[in-house]
Amino acid sequence: MSLLESINTDNLPKHLAIIMDGNGRWAKKQGLLRTLGHNKGTKTVNKIVKTCAKLGIENLTLYAFSSENWNRPKLEVDTLMKILVNSLKKELITLQENNIRLNSIGNLSKLPNAILKELQDVIEKTKNNTRMTLTLALSYGSREELLNVVKNISDKVKNNIISIDTIDESIINQHLYTHNLPDVDLLIRTSGEHRISNFLLWQIAYAELFFTDVLWPDFTEEHLYEAIISYQKRERRFGKTSEQIKQT
Repeated sequence: MSLLESINTDNLPKHLAIIMDGNGRWAKKQGLLRTLGHNKGTKTVNKIVKTCAKLGIENLTLYAFSSENWNRPKLEVDTLMKILVNSLKKELITLQENNIRLNSIGNLSKLPNAILKELQDVIEKTKNNTRMTLTLALSYGSREELLNVVKNISDKVKNNIISIDTIDESIINQHLYTHNLPDVDLLIRTSGEHRISNFLLWQIAYAELFFTDVLWPDFTEEHLYEAIISYQKRERRFGKTSEQIKQT
């Protein structure tokens, strides 16, 4: 039985998030410039996005550019921005053909105007697609997101829009970038690193984590299948006992 045939399509993660790590190291291993690793990484994105849609995964969130990535060398940042613009232009056809809606989260005001315009254009053109929601985390940092949540809720309390006694998890969820998405079920990180790197800290509270040594440009459909199969073998208890889970 193949890996694909081993997947239970009735038990797919409703929200899969991926930290796409290792583009630069992949390029270095090949004796290439880091930017060529990022170019190769975009091909992996195309492949994995289409595979997730075919599998039936409803929500896919990709960590494309963190708020900390602005601290990288200017040449690399500029190149990454150019790659992003070109990718958005190229991938519109793929998104439309596969009925995928594009979404984006992060401090988008920091993005160059050309990227923001292209991003908004693709989001608008795919807004009625229903097969899967692809969310790009751009200029994203979870601590910044949570800080903004605190500020926004505090301002509403101050102006008597929200009572402090009514603040609960649902109120916080409503103020997150991901307010229109379910919590993450499965988080994958490539390249052998075993950390979250300030990504969706609130949203992954009960996510299953899957780490692989495979560098992102080398990440294949089979590696994705392995992660999903691993997820499906785990018992998700959400604080309950095994016996309680079996009774439900």
